[in-house]
Amino acid sequence: MKKKNISRRGFLKGTAVASTAIACPTLVPSSVFGADAPSKKIMVGHIGVGGQGGGLLGAFLRCAEGQSIATCDPFKDRREKRAAQVDGRYKKKGCKTFADFRELLACKEIDAIVCATPDHWHVPITIAAAKAGKDVYCEKPLGISVTHNKAARAAIHRYNIIFQYGTQQRSNNTHCARACELVRAGYIGELKSIDVVAPNGRTGGNPAPQPVPEGLDYDMWLGPAPKAPYCRDRVIGTGRWHIYDYAIGFIAGWGAHPLDIAHWGYPHTPVEYEGTGKIPTTGLFNTVVNWDVKGKYESGVTFTLKAGGDKTTFTGTKGVIWASRGRAGSSIPEILKTKVKPNEEKLLQDTNHYRNFLTACKSRKTPAADIDSAVQSDFMSHLGDICIRTGRKIKWDPKKETIIGDEAASRMLSRAMRPPWKL
Repeated sequence: MKKKNISRRGFLKGTAVASTAIACPTLVPSSVFGADAPSKKIMVGHIGVGGQGGGLLGAFLRCAEGQSIATCDPFKDRREKRAAQVDGRYKKKGCKTFADFRELLACKEIDAIVCATPDHWHVPITIAAAKAGKDVYCEKPLGISVTHNKAARAAIHRYNIIFQYGTQQRSNNTHCARACELVRAGYIGELKSIDVVAPNGRTGGNPAPQPVPEGLDYDMWLGPAPKAPYCRDRVIGTGRWHIYDYAIGFIAGWGAHPLDIAHWGYPHTPVEYEGTGKIPTTGLFNTVVNWDVKGKYESGVTFTLKAGGDKTTFTGTKGVIWASRGRAGSSIPEILKTKVKPNEEKLLQDTNHYRNFLTACKSRKTPAADIDSAVQSDFMSHLGDICIRTGRKIKWDPKKETIIGDEAASRMLSRAMRPPWKL
């Protein structure tokens, strides 16, 4: 990604959010301007403020570089609860609430958004935010199809937007950066294999229809996903992670973390995939579980992705380095204590992923987890899922970014969207 050199609010001046003509009230009154003027901070809107989104809100509230000024969620109680949290943090009222993310994006005061919705909303909201000139912090995984991911990348580049992927271990877990630096610098010799494990998905879920809870805009929650009756396990439970209409399961939902480390240490994408897994046929959840994917890079380096723990292991001709969210290890323990040499690539930008994003919004420089690496690491989970669902070996063209010689598998690179929603 090229260095950004454009002002936060100057870009896309006069451009409205697509399909939106909603006026937004002023969010920051002139009386609060002064030595610590909000105009010197990044004004942040939060879209999706449930469990993960609420945690992110708390993290951003602790960053002096930004100021949270709006919450958005189809659950009324969630958006109001988080708005009260914001007001409590700043000891003044003023945080606005929205049920429709397009209304939030129409607010000129907002510089950046944090997207922590269910997976099927990540890319549509990211694209809409880019068109509105807002920088984007988006939770992982990126999208629910390869085509969605490519569309998000195109929008980020076209509109010159700062994008940070929610793979926090690039900043918050400094040992991950050091492990990848050592792999890139050749401390384990010539790389031979990369082995990734991620926590398994779930089966089950009760599909029995239930009344829509009061205060939930269920049609907005579904958005571009197919129409389906409301039930708790679909929306409030874990179904949003394990139902194929909204996600591809933990192969991506959790796999995004160790796969991101794999790509960080070896910035390429495998060109061959084959594997096995189970697709549940009873209950509500129907994403792949018990996956076991094997692949190969153009260089001959081999790759595996299995259900299990949470770990990325690099094996070279001189030794092994592995990293998880908790710690890193090596068959050559002393190298983990070495410092980056002047001639070696330094990957760690900051020890706080959220501050790193806000700093990038100000400097217009690429943050730690940029859109290009997000797309490439996300490809691995999608192509692994496709090879399992087809039962065939998949060959990937990394230049054209398409599947080679398999029309049926190629059709699985995209997903239909429920009208009127579109990319």
